[in-house]
Amino acid sequence: MIHKSIPNKDRLIFAMDVPDCERAKELVVQLGDSVTFYKIGLELMMSGKYFELLDWMLAGDKKVFCDLKFFDIPATVGAAVRQLKDRGATFVTVHGNRSIMEAAADNKGDSLKVLGVTVLTSLDRGDLDDLGFECDLQALVLSRAKQALDAGCDGVISSGLEVPLLRQYVDDKLIVVSPGIRPVDNKPVGDQKRVVTVETAFSNGADYIVVGRPIRDAGDPQAAAEAMQTAIAAAVGG
Repeated sequence: MIHKSIPNKDRLIFAMDVPDCERAKELVVQLGDSVTFYKIGLELMMSGKYFELLDWMLAGDKKVFCDLKFFDIPATVGAAVRQLKDRGATFVTVHGNRSIMEAAADNKGDSLKVLGVTVLTSLDRGDLDDLGFECDLQALVLSRAKQALDAGCDGVISSGLEVPLLRQYVDDKLIVVSPGIRPVDNKPVGDQKRVVTVETAFSNGADYIVVGRPIRDAGDPQAAAEAMQTAIAAAVGG
């Protein structure tokens, strides 16, 4: 598997799923140099200090992924991305059809990268049935990835289980970020249903992984993150 030229330490994105910015800052300090890339999402957005935290992280030379999953009419999504494009974030996520993704891509500027969500890793075949999707799960992921690339998005969010299909049938330039990562097989997965290990994610062709609870809830979060970094270096080389 040929991997993109990305610093190995940046390949680990820590999902900062905590209720307030004070706790988020404590974790950043605690994790130190073991994590360089953070994902901040809807829970922190509702804390009221989202952009204060974003600016603080950037000032500390951290990269930030704004996982806001924009999903609205194209004009609104485009306007939201336009508001975000100069704030220093590396990634932002968007849901929706081609016109929504096109609106996001058209307004992302030169530095912000737009990632289209394929199928959430908390969903399985039964959940897709409930949502009215009659197609095969893998076919849906592949279709949405192709649509995202055609719409001008830079990459996608995809379970590591489907990455081999993306690498086989979609242009390799597509950035693939894989959540639902667990350190070893047979670990508790919580509300994540389609999970893989660090090694499997990268051997399948992922560019980045998103890890939350296995680091956040560890007895020693920094040691847990460092173990992940060791596994990443072994998986991709360097």
